[in-house]
Amino acid sequence: MPTDSLKHAEGGPLPWLLIRPSTGLSSINLSELWEYRELLYFLTWRDIKVRYKQTLIGGTWAIIQPVATMIVFSLILGRTRGIAPAGVPYPLFNFCAVVPWTFFSNAVTQSGNSLVGSANLITKVYFPRLIVPGSAVLSGLLDLVLAFIVLLGLCFYYHIVPGAGALMVPLLVVLTMVLALGMGLWLSALNVQYRDIRYAIPFLIQLWMFASPVFYQLSFLPAKYRVMAILNPMAGLLEGYRSALLNRPFQWFPLGLAAFLSLLILISGAVYFRRMERTFADVV
Repeated sequence: MPTDSLKHAEGGPLPWLLIRPSTGLSSINLSELWEYRELLYFLTWRDIKVRYKQTLIGGTWAIIQPVATMIVFSLILGRTRGIAPAGVPYPLFNFCAVVPWTFFSNAVTQSGNSLVGSANLITKVYFPRLIVPGSAVLSGLLDLVLAFIVLLGLCFYYHIVPGAGALMVPLLVVLTMVLALGMGLWLSALNVQYRDIRYAIPFLIQLWMFASPVFYQLSFLPAKYRVMAILNPMAGLLEGYRSALLNRPFQWFPLGLAAFLSLLILISGAVYFRRMERTFADVV
């Protein structure tokens, strides 16, 4: 409506403000997320308590899952030649990748289903919806810490003491969280629109595990497939964990590529998530 058609009682024009939705990176609005940081803490703690509520052994499940996976892989593949570096016990080699992979797979699964699982909260009150998948990823850090304690115990059992390279582990954990959150943002936003995603997530995670060097080293693959394998961000990250914990040289190119792709997935996922956010309360 033209401004000259809106008049004050005294006859002057009414001021008006045109509001346009933000687009691109500006739509992420980090300052708003910081204002709601207490809610992020509350939802993260809620997810942790709900996960182990009315369980008999509580947080022990965070240890049982990766340990059982390591035992199965060790029994089946432990004697396969070339699947692990010479001189490195296969159970330890495998467990160095199983621990971060378990965290990543659980984080993607939980965050991918987080919006649908929080439908009652989303439809009743406003807050940045990015907090919901974010809390699902953060809640898995406790499980990761417990599993890492077992991993360090296994290192000492095999008389392998992590050296200075272990200082890279916190950075690798952050990059794993970045990738998990990016995938969680994509999947959670799509899950609201298409409920088939809920059934596709476990299948996606299973395929991703076999495409990642969880139970084999990258050099075990033929050269023509190795080039394609490093396009998988988890390949570079898992090899990074092994290098950091087993005192082996870092493969910087796969690790750098993994960091770049992880950030790209997070940024694109956040932009898409924010673009679809206005429809969540109506659809979820």
